Amino acid sequence: MMPAPFFWRALLAGVLLFVVTMALLPHPPKVPIEGDKYQHMLAFGTLTILSIAAFPATPLLRIGERLSFLGAMIEVVQSIPALNRSCDIMDWVADTAVVIALLAVVAVYRRGSSAT
Repeated sequence: MMPAPFFWRALLAGVLLFVVTMALLPHPPKVPIEGDKYQHMLAFGTLTILSIAAFPATPLLRIGERLSFLGAMIEVVQSIPALNRSCDIMDWVADTAVVIALLAVVAVYRRGSSAT
């Protein structure tokens, strides 16, 4: 039995807060995953899965749009000099790529399970 959407929404809110905080800290703590792109992909992959679970009736395209926009906004905010971070469009590309890949897998799964 799946947990209620409230559980997934609360978990999504916590993970979202963590991801945005880590992205905007001037000197984030070291994490065990090497490589900035891998960190982005893990963060946005997790956000994608939790978003699907938290909002099961929301169209996948809307989830993808919102998460891609979040990735773009993080990059824009990271361009503020006081944050001592760098804005890299390839980080946004990595974010969006993993979101699209996971949403495509879910779309294929949903089509297959509704056909039976």
